[in-house]
Amino acid sequence: MGKRKSKANPPPKKRMRMDKLDTVFCCPFCNHGNSVECHIDMKNSIGEASCRICLESFSTTATALTEPIDIYSEWIDECQRVNTVR
Repeated sequence: MGKRKSKANPPPKKRMRMDKLDTVFCCPFCNHGNSVECHIDMKNSIGEASCRICLESFSTTATALTEPIDIYSEWIDECQRVNTVR
């Protein structure tokens, strides 16, 4: 005669950990590492990136899905767009 199967639960699945994204970046103007900080004001829907060394800053609109890396990326894109205008 065969054994009955046990009713043991299978082991739980491992959750993948997502690393936190950076909130401090390198300044595109003065080229200091870790000098640009990004802050998001959800009350006013404004995202701001500012350099502590050269005091350059950039502001853009923010949504609920906006992360600090998005604000910094928009700043870099805007700098490239301004530099390539003929």
